[in-house]
Amino acid sequence: MQKDFHYYATYCAAWLAGYSHEESMQICYSAQLVDWCSKTLLKKLKAPTAAATTQLQLELMEAGSDPVSLQDITRIWASFHFLPRDLYAKVKHSSRVYRDKYRMICGPNSDLLLDTVELAKGGSLQAVGIAMHILADTWAHRNFAGTPSLVINNTDYYFYEILPDGSERPVVFRHNPGAPDDPEKGLYTNSLYQSSENSIMNLGHGRAGHLPDYSFITYRYLPAWGNYEDNVKDNPTEYYKAFCQMIQAMRYLRGDIGSFQKQSYAYETAAPFEQEIRVILAKRQLDACADWKAFGEKLSGNEIEDFDLQKYQDAYLAAKPEEKNRSFLGGFFLAAMAQKSMVTNKIFRSGSLLAGFSVDFAEKGLKGIKDYHQLVEFARGRFEK
Repeated sequence: MQKDFHYYATYCAAWLAGYSHEESMQICYSAQLVDWCSKTLLKKLKAPTAAATTQLQLELMEAGSDPVSLQDITRIWASFHFLPRDLYAKVKHSSRVYRDKYRMICGPNSDLLLDTVELAKGGSLQAVGIAMHILADTWAHRNFAGTPSLVINNTDYYFYEILPDGSERPVVFRHNPGAPDDPEKGLYTNSLYQSSENSIMNLGHGRAGHLPDYSFITYRYLPAWGNYEDNVKDNPTEYYKAFCQMIQAMRYLRGDIGSFQKQSYAYETAAPFEQEIRVILAKRQLDACADWKAFGEKLSGNEIEDFDLQKYQDAYLAAKPEEKNRSFLGGFFLAAMAQKSMVTNKIFRSGSLLAGFSVDFAEKGLKGIKDYHQLVEFARGRFEK
């Protein structure tokens, strides 16, 4: 998903869940910050790089294909953007390598989603925002994996858009980063094909470009992991479910309902606005920020300021070391490390090393993060006693 959903739509969902304007702004800011909190930014702020929730294109291009680099990539993308739907999925007649990658395929309503929401319970608004980003992405990024894999994430010429009138046309992918996507002509930019299984070009939905992030599109393709059978993805329908599920999850996080379960959606809360929301989702546009912003401001009667990456940086830099964790960004970093540690630990306990070795942040706290860094240094041959 993009800023239109992670920022403005998340604000709308938070407001409908019962949060105040100020609380909703902090939640949606945190949700959008997940797409910007890179190691480059963290180094600039002299903040813990373990809190990275994304990787810039340049960071990915400089990343190696060695196991440690691939594990670092997987920790970030599987924890925050491609939450695995079933870490214990049964795969018949397959190698362990393929099975582990198959288990990383993203999807909604997973045990890990319940764990993610539960982790945010009783926590900061930053933790709520991070959880909402992850929840939303389980719908948009369904069927792709947050680890480099040609066999899981590749697309081919058999990729069709199902138009609103029911007709179909082939999607034409091109590798031209300077050219904008053209939904009217069915032209979309994707990552360059690389035959290497572990190339970063085969990370997530790169081979399908930004297409899965557009709410208006319905498409079908034949993924190798699905035995080359038709796989239909109806984004307008699934994005509406994502919106209603965010409301439900935040009602639980606020304490308004006693539990959050799989397949639970706040349809009744959204019902008075369903038609308006569905019109926004179905509109054939690459950026729906203006529509979601207008809807949110009509809901709350307050102005929704645009996302500003610089907003909290001065306060974090000016804070004394012992006060940084109590700043807005400090709270975000702590929540991000907790989420990454939780997911990494779940992957490790499932028997997979795709995300590396793990210690439990909840049990070890920051000491666990430091121990993890020692394991990385050891793997790189630079371990010092």
